[in-house]
This record gives sequence, structure tokens and C-alpha cells, in this order.
Amino acid sequence: MIPIQPCFNYLIFVRSNLRIELYMMTKINEATAYIKSIISTAPEAGIVLGSGLGSFTQEITIENEIPYTAIPHFPVSTVKGHSGKLIFGELSGKKVVVMAGRFHFYEGYDAQEIVFPIRVMKMLGIKQLMLSNAAGGTNPNFKVGDLMIITDHISQFQVNPLIGKNIDELGTRFPDMSEPYKKDLINQAKAIGDAAGYDLKKGVYIGVTGPTFETRAEYHMVHVLGADAVGMSTVQEAIAAVHMGIPVFAISVITDLGIRDVENVITHEEVLQAAKEAEPKLTHIFKEMIAQL
Repeated sequence: MIPIQPCFNYLIFVRSNLRIELYMMTKINEATAYIKSIISTAPEAGIVLGSGLGSFTQEITIENEIPYTAIPHFPVSTVKGHSGKLIFGELSGKKVVVMAGRFHFYEGYDAQEIVFPIRVMKMLGIKQLMLSNAAGGTNPNFKVGDLMIITDHISQFQVNPLIGKNIDELGTRFPDMSEPYKKDLINQAKAIGDAAGYDLKKGVYIGVTGPTFETRAEYHMVHVLGADAVGMSTVQEAIAAVHMGIPVFAISVITDLGIRDVENVITHEEVLQAAKEAEPKLTHIFKEMIAQL
């Protein structure tokens, strides 16, 4: 005789996970449908702006601006330096969608909510995702204001957004992460930077939860683990994009240094200022990369 209770529990588990999958796709589809009812042309590239990089949007010929609060199921950015809207328009002759403000685990959002906009951008039609962030430098050869192209990441301190029932409509259960940031895009950005005379760095990024800046011991640990920079974003977004087959490029503005044995108190205002000063270089790189799409 087959035990009834275990079978019953299994059926409940299967149905529960199926409901979760259907519910998530319903939310994604509803948000996508609302946005498509407003925009006239599908974007070719998605761009996520990090802290202090909001002025980038001045380079875009804006066609539509949609506040996050108007989009069904969209989270709302609560961090200073993140304006909280999707911007649609033209940059370097290409259609783009820009997230002016992203979402973080430390704001109280879960991993699914953090990557929700990335999944919506995929459904809108983007063929490439470009991520930016403000990060603390742990490489002793870095200085404040440097731009670091992310070549790889370490994801040990953030919740993986793919945990739970896999949503087959989005991607495979076990996506390969051997090249989370596309080498051809890395080489393209480096060539653009070299031509402009920029001293672009390349390195590994490690994602942490925040919202506290790291202690000296934590900065040292990050360095020992093999990371050149540390921040509170990007990793989960990159994982979700790779899961959906979107080529990803990411770059960090080094806004503070924690590896040196000096007295330095880090404030969010200083991070925003450092990002603002590095923004013209980042803007140039993004514009040229978009032009080459």
C-alpha cells in the first residue's frame, strides 16, 4: 500500500511551486503589457544606473518616462541618488531603456523583486544589458574615481535570485556562469577607453548585502577572497540576465578605498560625489558601446 500522506504532501508541494511560477510570470507579463501600451518602439539595450550616475540620462533623447510607482508590481527605489523611473529613448542612434534607480536587498526587497525589472526588460526586447555601480576598491593599485570593468563576480553573500521553482519560460534550471560578463563586450569597452586615453581597470566584483559600508576586516577578507571591488548590487541582476540569455556588461566606479591602513570614514555623500566626477568617462563608454550594437 502506498502511504497517502506523503503523496498528498508531494502534490501540495508541486501545486504550490506551480502557483508561484505562474504568479511570477503573470506579474512580469502584466508589467510588460503596461509598459508596451505606452512606448512605441522596443528597446535594443537596457541600462541600469548606479548611485550618483543619474546625470547620464541627459545624453538620451527621451521619448517616455515611466515612474516605478505607475508600473504594476514594480518595486520603488528608496535610496538617495536613485530617481526611480524607467526612461525610454534614443542614445547613439539606438533605442534604449534606462533604469534611473535600482533596487537592493538592504531596502527590504527579496531577490525576486530585485531582478524583476531585468526580467521585464527582457520581455520588452532588450538584446544587451549594461550595468553600472558605485563600489569600494580593495585592490591597492586602485584610486578613488577609477573605472573598473567587471570581468567576473563572487556571489557568496547575496541570495541567488534563481532559488526556488525554475521559471522555464525565462531560462534553464542550471545556467552556466563561466562567462557572466561577455568577453567581447569587455574588450570593446577597453578599446573605447584606450582610444579616449582612460586608464580603465579590470577586476572581480563581490556583492554583499549592505547597507553598512564594510569594516576594515571585511575589506581585507574581500581582498583575500580575490575581489578587486565590493558593492551592494549588480550580482543578482547579472545572474537573472544570464539565466535569460542576455549578454551582460558591467562597470564599477571606485568611490572609496578600504584596503589601505589609513583613517578613512566613508559617507554616502562622498560616494555620490566620486561617482558624479567619474560619470563623464562612463557616459562616453556607454554611448560608444551602444553605437556599436
